[in-house]
Amino acid sequence: MSNPITGAASSEQLSRRTSERAIPPYMVRFGDYFHCTVNEAVDVVVIHHHPTSTMYEYDPYAVHAPGDQHIKHVPLTSLSKLSPYAALTLSIVLVILFLLKQYIIEAFLLKRLYGSRYTQLNEVNRRGFVNHHIAGATKLMILVAAVYPFINVAFRYAVLNDPYARGSRVTLGDVLVVCTQVLVGMYIFELIYRVKISHISAMHHIGTIMVAQAAIAISLDLTREKDASIEFILCTVWGAFDIVCELLPHIAIILYRLHPSSHLFLSRLFCFASATTLFGTLAETLVIFYLFGSLWPQWQLAFKIVTPILHCAFSATQLHGCHIFYRMWKRQVGILEEDVDGLEAGRAGGGGLEVKAEDSCATLTDERAGVLGQSVLLPPEGKTTG
Repeated sequence: MSNPITGAASSEQLSRRTSERAIPPYMVRFGDYFHCTVNEAVDVVVIHHHPTSTMYEYDPYAVHAPGDQHIKHVPLTSLSKLSPYAALTLSIVLVILFLLKQYIIEAFLLKRLYGSRYTQLNEVNRRGFVNHHIAGATKLMILVAAVYPFINVAFRYAVLNDPYARGSRVTLGDVLVVCTQVLVGMYIFELIYRVKISHISAMHHIGTIMVAQAAIAISLDLTREKDASIEFILCTVWGAFDIVCELLPHIAIILYRLHPSSHLFLSRLFCFASATTLFGTLAETLVIFYLFGSLWPQWQLAFKIVTPILHCAFSATQLHGCHIFYRMWKRQVGILEEDVDGLEAGRAGGGGLEVKAEDSCATLTDERAGVLGQSVLLPPEGKTTG
């Protein structure tokens, strides 16, 4: 018997109908409708419209669909029972970030961890140093918490209303919505806390905040926003690449502040950070536009126009960061080459290279003429990036 609420077919009817109409085994035909059917019991709105005006409900548990087919047939559904409380969730995140910054990170944690290397930073670099710790730790936490629901919902067989664990009342959508608010809160905190932030980074953060909040807001009116679910999933793909691509740069800037005179190490670190950011951006572009093209018939006109523009803006920001790390890499290489040239000149003149750790500089000396030159290994604080 079919379900009286949704009209969903039983397994026997499913088998018969799929054989008769050549319907893919991971799709359940359940009636001919010209409008959305709302099932309040399971909080699902089915909107997929067949060319013959036949509606389908995706059944991920009948037969698992291929990864590229799953997202094409994700049902339009409420993202999470926490979606109406997104503002409250965001407020809690901002309060927690403030408390951590004010009474733990700045109060004693970084002083105990780094000592004078932290306390001697000027105000601009100190705030940037603190922010990189907060942003890096926050993104790492999101990565650990969201990797399971993200992969299952975007590329495997789960839907947003599935439980996070067997018997749990927490759903995959709950975790993704909360992680979205944590990421948004972290970007808002950075915009307010940082003293200096580039225009490109500011536009990236503002764009991320607006897109993420809009994706949750439109899901509150499923009868009008028929692509709310796939828009949110596409936003999670953006967020995943954003976290993965920017996690290493946070670590790189922290290590740069702690070991400013380790030029060989920093040159390799900045080179790797630049390369991973570049390849991550290219991979993100391929995945986003593949999913975007696969879902082309389902997008409303506004999303067909706005989505490519937003992705180009996000990619430009990541490429800007890649260029910054490339310049920092070349700068470290240049310092190394200058030191090598100075050392060779000293050897040719019978001198030596004396390294003074207390002032982070190398002094080239000659037995007859005394000090010939001094190469400062610590970059000027005002000319650094990060």
